[in-house]
Amino acid sequence: MELWMSAVCIVLLAIVIDAVIGEVPNAIHPLRWTGNLVAFLDRHIKRTSKLATNLKGFLSYLLVAGLYLFIAVSIIALSREYLNEYVWIVLSAFVFKVSFAVFSFRRHVKPIQRDLINGDLEAAAAKTQMIVSRKTKGMDAEHIASSCTETITENLVDSVMSPTFYFGILGIPGAIVFRCANLMDAMWGYLNEKYGDLGFFVAKFDDVLGFISSRLSPIFVTISAFLLRMEWRPVIRMAREGKNLTPSPNSAWSMVACAAALGIRMEKVGVYVMGKGEMPTVQDITRCYHLVEFTSILFILVITLPLYAFLGIHVQIWFEDVILRFWGLFI
Repeated sequence: MELWMSAVCIVLLAIVIDAVIGEVPNAIHPLRWTGNLVAFLDRHIKRTSKLATNLKGFLSYLLVAGLYLFIAVSIIALSREYLNEYVWIVLSAFVFKVSFAVFSFRRHVKPIQRDLINGDLEAAAAKTQMIVSRKTKGMDAEHIASSCTETITENLVDSVMSPTFYFGILGIPGAIVFRCANLMDAMWGYLNEKYGDLGFFVAKFDDVLGFISSRLSPIFVTISAFLLRMEWRPVIRMAREGKNLTPSPNSAWSMVACAAALGIRMEKVGVYVMGKGEMPTVQDITRCYHLVEFTSILFILVITLPLYAFLGIHVQIWFEDVILRFWGLFI
């Protein structure tokens, strides 16, 4: 099979896996293992001077990403060398799929929607607490719905566009480089005494890696909104106007863009208000994940797939060959 055809199969199969199977169980999820390693390092790293702790954070990222990269690429490379191309395609698709999530958020918010429809705000708030970092106890229905739409729209960049963009450029290694930075930023990227120095590198690196994809997001939200007959005209303008509404330099782009397309207002009390419409309803949550899913698939097909077919898969093969030469010393 031609290499570009293998690339197409890998990308399409990864989408199918995400849609049909979804997330793999935590017991075998590579990101769960990676998170456990990060937590282990967190417990054992001694905070000393600012510079030394910054360096420890940087070296921790190299260790985490390097180990994940070595194991994942070794498995894929050895399958190509000693099994067959079809096994290699399936394993590559699986590792790629682990780096992104298109359909997972509908699975998280549907139980919340059911609770809202049934009027059980306490249960809805408890489930919402599992997908946001803010306190949700005592929230009203509008702010619970807003929390859901905020999480879904923010993750358009972090969970789809960024990892698939770097996969397109660098193949499996690119997806892993981003995913490890994003994971460690989520665990260490806090401006407080405990993590301000240790998480400095991963926080900044994650911002750098998300710069391009976050700014592409309003363009793809606009196209999706047009095709889905939503409010597409104000999307890019409002995204530019609201780009500084969040502490992160990247998060607001996709959030404001989606709020504009949906014609809703999303509010995190005391922090920001995005959009100019009414607060979201239960039905708006459904419209939101449909918009984000459509935008995600559009981005993967238009940007990721061509990049990977003509560039990323060649970089991945090069990495695999390097790993194979290493294992050749022992096998």
